[in-house]
Parts: sequence; C-alpha cells; structure tokens
Amino acid sequence: MGVIKFGFKYWKKYLPLSLLAKVFSFFAILCDLALPLLDAGIIDYIIAYDPASPPAKDSFFDFLFHGALGAPGTWTLFWHIALVFGGVFLCRVVFLYLKNVIFQWCGLRMECDLRAATYAKLLSLDEETVSAYNIGELLTTMNRDTIILKEMYSRISMNIFDSLCVLVFSIVMLTSFNPYLLIFPVCLAPFYAVALVRYLKLSRRHFRAIRESYSDINLTVQENIDAVRIVRSFAGEEIELKKFDRDNQKVFRLQTEEVKLSAKYESIFTAFQQIAYVGTVIITVFLVLNGGLHIGALTAATTYVTKIVSHITQLSRSFFQMQNQLVSGGRLKRFLSEEGKVPDCGSALLPSQKPHIRLENVSLTLGEKCILKNISLDIPYGKRIGVMGGTGSGKSALLKTLCRTFDITSGQITLDGTDIREFSLETLRSEYSYVFQDVFLFSNTVDANIAFARPDCEEALVLNAAQVAQAARFIEKLSEGYETIVGERGIGLSGGQKQRISIARALVKNAPVLVLDDASSALDMATERRVLSALKETCPGRTLLISAHRVSSVMDCDEVIYLRDGEIVERGTPQELIARDGAFAAVWKLQTSDGQLDDSSYGKGEL
Repeated sequence: MGVIKFGFKYWKKYLPLSLLAKVFSFFAILCDLALPLLDAGIIDYIIAYDPASPPAKDSFFDFLFHGALGAPGTWTLFWHIALVFGGVFLCRVVFLYLKNVIFQWCGLRMECDLRAATYAKLLSLDEETVSAYNIGELLTTMNRDTIILKEMYSRISMNIFDSLCVLVFSIVMLTSFNPYLLIFPVCLAPFYAVALVRYLKLSRRHFRAIRESYSDINLTVQENIDAVRIVRSFAGEEIELKKFDRDNQKVFRLQTEEVKLSAKYESIFTAFQQIAYVGTVIITVFLVLNGGLHIGALTAATTYVTKIVSHITQLSRSFFQMQNQLVSGGRLKRFLSEEGKVPDCGSALLPSQKPHIRLENVSLTLGEKCILKNISLDIPYGKRIGVMGGTGSGKSALLKTLCRTFDITSGQITLDGTDIREFSLETLRSEYSYVFQDVFLFSNTVDANIAFARPDCEEALVLNAAQVAQAARFIEKLSEGYETIVGERGIGLSGGQKQRISIARALVKNAPVLVLDDASSALDMATERRVLSALKETCPGRTLLISAHRVSSVMDCDEVIYLRDGEIVERGTPQELIARDGAFAAVWKLQTSDGQLDDSSYGKGEL
C-alpha cells in the first residue's frame, strides 16, 4: 500500500481526467455489452421468429422488436435493427477513442513528472548520498522505473476497471437469462483465486530479481563507456566481454524463469476458464432444448461467457504486471524519499559582494574515516591561499566544505561572520567558481561549455575567458572553432585542453571566490604560469584558493597550508616554508632539483 500511496501523489493531479476516461470507458462497455442483446433479438425476432410462440418481453431491447421498429419477422425490422446496431457500434468506437487518448495522455504526463522529480532529486542530493547508488541503479530508476510505475496508474488501472465492469454486467445478464448459467464460474472461482495469489507472490520475487539484474547490466555498460580507453590500452576486451556476458546471461536466465512461471499459471488459468466456458455452454444448450431459453439467448449467453473468460484472463495478467510495477515503485519511492546529509535551509539571507571566509576548528568525518581535523583558517576577501599535501591528505575535502558539498562534523565556517548553514545552498554556491582536476565537459559546443553558468552572456565574455585561460589558441584551431561539438566528457581533447576550458567556464561565472582544485595538473609549468599570471591580472581583487601537488602552483600565494592526514602541519608564505625546511621545503627541493620550476620556456609552444 505504501508504494500505491506514493505513486498516487503524482497521479492525483490527473485524477479528474482519469475519471473522465473511465466514464467514456464505461459507456463503451455498455455499448459493447448491448451488441449481443441486439444479435439475440435479430435471431429470435427475425431469423427464427415463430408467431405461434413469440419470445417473452424480458430483454432490455425487447421494446425495439415488438413493433417499435417494424413488425417481427420482416425486412423492415431487420434494417432498422441494423441501423441501431451500427449506431451503437459507432458510439463504442468514439468512446474508446476518447478513453484511450485521455488515459494515455495522463500516463505520459505522470511519467514526465516522475522523471523530472527523480532528476531534481539527483541534483539536490549531496555527493556522499549519491555515491551509495551505482550508476546502473540510478539509470534504471530514472528511466525504466518511471515508465513501469506510470503503467500501473494509466493502462493497468484502466484494464482492471474495464474487466470489473464487464464481469459485473456479464454476470448480471447471465443471471437475467438463467441463474444456472453461473454454476461453473462460481464453483471454479475459489480455485482460481488461490492459484492467482500464489502466482502474484512468486512473480513479484522474480520481477525484483530481474530489476536488480538490469541495474547490474546497466552499470557494466556505463563503466565500459567511461573506461573504453583503459579497456583497450590493457587489452581487456575479452575480460569485459565475459563480464557483460555473465550479466547478460543472468538477465536471460531470470527472464526465462519468469516466462516458465507465467506459462505454467497461464495454462492453469486457461484450463479453469475453458472448463467454465464449456460447462456454461452445455448448461445453455440444455436449457434451450428444454425450452428454458430461446436460441437467441444461447448466442448472447455464450458471448457473455466468452467475455467473462477473456476479462478474467485480463485481470490475472494485470495483477501479474502490477508485481513488476510495485517493485519499480518501491525503488522510486526509496530514491525520492532519500534525505540528503546536506539540508537546504531555504534562507533569503545574502552574503556581501566581498565575502570574508573564516574556518574555526573545522573537522569532517565521512563514514568512519576522519578526513579533516581542527582546521582553522582566515581568508579575507582578495587573499590567495595555497593548499598542499600528499594524496589523501584532505585538500579537496577542505575546499568542498566551503560550499557544503560535505557538511562539517564540528567547528564552524562563516561568511562575513554568518554560519554558511544559514544561507541557502544556491546562494552559498553562487559565491564560488570551482575548477576540478577531474574535468567534465558536456556533449555540446565549446562556447556552450564555457558559458555553462551564464548561457545568455555576451560572446565577448566567453572569448575573454578563453583568452585568460590560455585556451583561445587551440579552440580557434578546432574544426569549427567555438562551435565545435566536444564529445561526452570532452573526448577528443587533451587533459590540459579540458582543464583550460574548465578554467574559462569558472571565469565566466565571475564569482567572488575562485577555487582551483588541482586544476592545472595536466598543464606544463609554463602554461600554468601564464594561466596564473593572467588570472592575477584580470582578477586582482578576487579571492583565490589553489589546491595543488606542484609548488609552482602556489608560489605566488599569500599563504600556503600543508596538510597531512587532514591536519595543518605547516603554514606560512612559500618563502617562510622553504626557510623552515619542513614538509613543504622537501617537496620544493624534489620538484626543483632539475631546474624546471624556473624554466619559463618549457611548454612554450603548447596549444
């Protein structure tokens, strides 16, 4: 019930239209169930009409056959009844068309809403929460599950409504002919119900396993798309093919088991239905031969029995498919109910245009690992801070806490004296322009990637940002310049080229604080120096935070902090740290032993 209630939140806005579709469906069903009565009337009053023993007036349409449209047994009555038959049939077609258009539209709108909700939830969740899901799981949730769940509220709910209406009206009509016609359906109903409950229980278990196997196969495909160059460079195609074949065979095996289960119970249901049908026909024939029914009633009764059988089949299939939809709905509910570890306060509070950042005894623990320990740092607006340390020392985590990618465990981070948790996430993050080492470029034009933060900005701003980031020269040499489409994740560009486009993207955002998280690792030192020099000239008053492994990246900073295991072990100007002859000085000596730090000609021709 929890899943059904969850999905109803997205369906209820379309409930009025859904009810209208059911009204049209109801009238279409009435028209459809009226046709056998007209058939019976044609047989009893025209084809097999006997004036000596006319049929009793016990049918809904009997008033049509007793002189209203012509005398019984005449062509006049036949043609008039044919016109009525055609009119009822045409009404049924119109009602079916209106029903199908409305409920399909409602289903597609719900699917669109679910997809938008899952995407919005994905963007709102913090990095730690999202990392609990693998990519295959997320793709399955956002695509396959949204489609499957909406089917339960659109197509399946309509099928169940139609079947129940047909069953009720068909049973009523059979009862009006003769109650004995319900003997076999009533006797077989308990056996059918027991088999159906068992079938639904097993099918839900199978659908859950199939759904998980699809997540695994999606993950395998996604990983190989991202890692195609690694797979080829290590000649790992055979290994990955075997891995995919294992997942693919698992999907095949589970689906085969589901098909066998479905075939087994379909055979059982078909047997019950055929017994009910044949038994009812035998009773109908017996009643006709004994004068309890007219021949026309025989044809109508067999038609209603056929409808009962077919709609019982439709009901069982609908409940079977619902098991798959309940599994997908459960996954969607779980994802959309996720509470991120970084709550948004929704405040209207705004920081100043020149924010003063202060960290006081900041600590961060992710899972059971302590990432940062008692970090204190004062960053007035316009100050340049360098952050160095070995791999895993906490450099990136420290920079991410500033915009609440991670929420700190203890301590306080303030902007102009106000705790950053008192600002909305959108407002807080608008203060920072981030450039990450792992650059992501969208499958779009180069200028669209640069103007990502401000898609409506003037072209001159994009060109100037590319010039400052030392990217203009290589961009102009691309096949279509700034209009060149770069592949997903920037495939076709070198690491250094992608990093420079990323720097240009951050410059276009024009936030007060520029954060370079090892953003020049793919650049040679001469290009890096030109980039940093251009940043210094074009953004003289902007706060600059640089995380790096190379001392060349932080030599112009006002202060450098050196991290080890999440703690600041050294701090000061680059010259002070070199003179102190500690950890920073050791890295400086190692990286300058061959003189490359001072060789400005290195990489001069790099584009």
